[in-house]
Amino acid sequence: MSDYPIKALTPETFDDFAALVERNKGMFASCWCTWFHPECEERGQTAEGNKALKRRWVDEGIAHAALVYDGDLAIAWAEYGTPEELPSIHHRKEYLATAERLPDYRVTCIQVEKAHRGKGLAAVALRGAVELIAQAGGGVVEGYPHDTGGVRKKNSSFLYNGTRTMYEREGFTYDRPKGLGNCVMVREVAPSAPPPS
Repeated sequence: MSDYPIKALTPETFDDFAALVERNKGMFASCWCTWFHPECEERGQTAEGNKALKRRWVDEGIAHAALVYDGDLAIAWAEYGTPEELPSIHHRKEYLATAERLPDYRVTCIQVEKAHRGKGLAAVALRGAVELIAQAGGGVVEGYPHDTGGVRKKNSSFLYNGTRTMYEREGFTYDRPKGLGNCVMVREVAPSAPPPS
């Protein structure tokens, strides 16, 4: 992990995040990682609108991510937040019908820049999100990865939140299925002190 430092997505690091997204053509139909946030009139209108919306949410402290760096470049990220900040998960109706309780945090999207895939950076991003959640007080954390049955897919670009196997390696436990190909993974994260600045 020391080879790839983690920084939180903040107003100070937003330009690094923006450069990463722009190098990758806006990610997923120019979503700018706004899809899982609450529905609002501005969301999904244009790529520039999504970028401005994401910037506003970061400035307001309601959009969070762990950014993975290679030198000065952000090359991967893991989006996380509370269920109130990130309510728009896939298969939400089924999820709510089978949930005993909502988590304190959820990890909704993990992306690695195409040129850097295959190096385990999705796991580094997930670890970074867990560390930042621990520094924010910890709690029950959920992720919703693809359950591929342990089979490695040749095209990993559709794996917007990693795989069940990766989450298991990072200390998450399988809870239940969600939709046809995803599942709910859970981990209790203890609080930790932020690193000295």
